[in-house]
Amino acid sequence: MKTLKLFLVAAVISASSLFTISCGGSEKEANPLADSLANVNGELNGQLSEKEVALQEFVNSFNEIQDNLNAIKEKEKIVTSQSQSGDVKSKEESIKEDIQAIYDLLAKNKNRISSLSKKLKDSKSKITGLEQMIATLQAQIDAKDGEISELKSQLEAKNIELSNIVMNLENVEAESSAKTEKMNTVYYAFGTSKELKEKNVITKEGGFIGMGKSAKLKDDFNKEYFTKVDASQTTSINIGAKKAKIITSHPSSSYKLIGDKTVEKIEITNTEDFWSNSKYLVIITE
Repeated sequence: MKTLKLFLVAAVISASSLFTISCGGSEKEANPLADSLANVNGELNGQLSEKEVALQEFVNSFNEIQDNLNAIKEKEKIVTSQSQSGDVKSKEESIKEDIQAIYDLLAKNKNRISSLSKKLKDSKSKITGLEQMIATLQAQIDAKDGEISELKSQLEAKNIELSNIVMNLENVEAESSAKTEKMNTVYYAFGTSKELKEKNVITKEGGFIGMGKSAKLKDDFNKEYFTKVDASQTTSINIGAKKAKIITSHPSSSYKLIGDKTVEKIEITNTEDFWSNSKYLVIITE
């Protein structure tokens, strides 16, 4: 609990520095997000067990969105400078590449905000303040979207052809959404050693004269036997067995087996680490 509190304080400090950048210029603004993070930190005191993973994922997304906004601002400066000096037509290709990069970053931010909103809506745990923080991020993205549209109009007035950029943006949003879904899709299967072997999920290798063989996932395992889930929405998997052993590769620090006399469930404490080595989870039960 103490570690997470320190993490949240760091997040608040980070928010304070990151959100001083205005949408249109260099002047500083008020920082409602830092205050919101501070309020969230206070609310979580004594209630962290069910919310740690969700909050950490939110802050990671928050940082990614801000990094993208900062990158967009730098691209804006470059495009504006190019469009105001010399022969603009000679720099058309470079300008188009930078504008496309800006729209790509905007698309990623829109996709990330949509994902955050869905996660918060579907979450069983209510964390006061996150809705407002998402709304503030959305407002920043909308404002930046408006600025880029204005910049695009100014460039088109100088005969820079950018009509295909909007279509590319739509493609990027669709592609980004598809990539996110694919990235978050994971699978799990559990059962006794006999069951999993009969279903062509595992095989046993090694040992000496038939003794001491260890189970492993088959090279051509039966994927139809697995349950498909969204990693970003799955923080635990119910088992309900006397014993449970994970035979696929998942860092031991990223999960816990919950239960006293029986293994009730697997609690995933670090989603990213847990699925980093394998998108397929196999559990042998007894």
